[in-house]
Amino acid sequence: MTAISELLARHAKTRDLGHPEIQTPVPSLGVTIVTCMDARIKVFDVFGLKHGEAHILRNAGGVVTEDVIRSLTISQRLLGTREVIVVQHTNCGLSQITDDDFKTLVEEDTGLRPTWAVEAFREVKDSVRVSVERVRRSAFLPSTDNVRGFVYDVATGLLDEVV
Repeated sequence: MTAISELLARHAKTRDLGHPEIQTPVPSLGVTIVTCMDARIKVFDVFGLKHGEAHILRNAGGVVTEDVIRSLTISQRLLGTREVIVVQHTNCGLSQITDDDFKTLVEEDTGLRPTWAVEAFREVKDSVRVSVERVRRSAFLPSTDNVRGFVYDVATGLLDEVV
């Protein structure tokens, strides 16, 4: 059975009926969380979130990229969010590679070199600082004053504020 088939079977058994009481896509806390796609980060558990309280944007590394700025701009300008939390984590795969090495690996396999940045980093705290600064400097975002950055420790579950 494929993973997708397994998930569909689980859905059929547990049947999420959604949240009909939530009538709007506007998050009630007015916050967007940018974090890594790493499966160890259970964002709802980390922050004690309930459905409808926050927008959650995930990508490799939890890095603020052009596409994250795009989603943040929509979140703020159309859906009223005013605060941003950036959460990256310990033992991230992006801290164990370099942009050039990864691009070379993909190029050797496909014959094409990626044009996009991998956004690899050595020090997770430095990466958080860069991502927070990208949010703060974005001309597209109307709300850049309340942006905070954290490192989530995957071993302890603790958050360490960086910025």
